[in-house]
Amino acid sequence: MPNKIIPYKPELRELARSLRKNSTLSEVILWQNIRKRALGVQFHRQVPMLDYIVDFYCHEIGLAIEIDGSSHDHKFLYDARRQGRLEKEGVHFIRFTDEEVKKELFSVLLALEEKVRELLEENQE
Repeated sequence: MPNKIIPYKPELRELARSLRKNSTLSEVILWQNIRKRALGVQFHRQVPMLDYIVDFYCHEIGLAIEIDGSSHDHKFLYDARRQGRLEKEGVHFIRFTDEEVKKELFSVLLALEEKVRELLEENQE
């Protein structure tokens, strides 16, 4: 699975660019803490996959990070279906709420470090 390229609809490229330029506060906070290989792997922001865009993605270990804001309360079924389709492509997910990133960043980063370590070990086997 490492570095697997997942195809996406070309029209998502422009939307992803727009989302990068208009990040939420929690996305900015998390990005400042995971960019430049801060966790030992490289993440990218707003990555198109299939018919969707994930908040952050690491190709090396196939990990998507999603930050669920208040708008996600109404999109639970959509998010579950989307995650299921991407998991069939080998993508692993870790989700945090907007509030967790803003108020419990240390715990969020610890959970992320653990998930990255787990997937790196899995890929070495």
